[in-house]
Amino acid sequence: MSILFELNGRKLRIDKCMKNFIKILNESGIKTLACCCGHGKHKETIVIKEDGKIIEYHTKIEIPRKGRFYKKDSEGYYYIPEVEK
Repeated sequence: MSILFELNGRKLRIDKCMKNFIKILNESGIKTLACCCGHGKHKETIVIKEDGKIIEYHTKIEIPRKGRFYKKDSEGYYYIPEVEK
């Protein structure tokens, strides 16, 4: 289930279970761009901007896109292909 989350004056829709962690990351200076809990099907992922690069927070894998980080699988779940390898 997703919720509306306000971050730096922007309203974003994120997974409810990610709200507190995303808030903590941003308050500590880590700029989050996107996130997904994985919904029990894929790995939890958080896309951040660090040192001018866009990376996945947990794996530190660089994401070669500036947007549309997530792809949809055949069942309708979102994931980041680079992290699933």
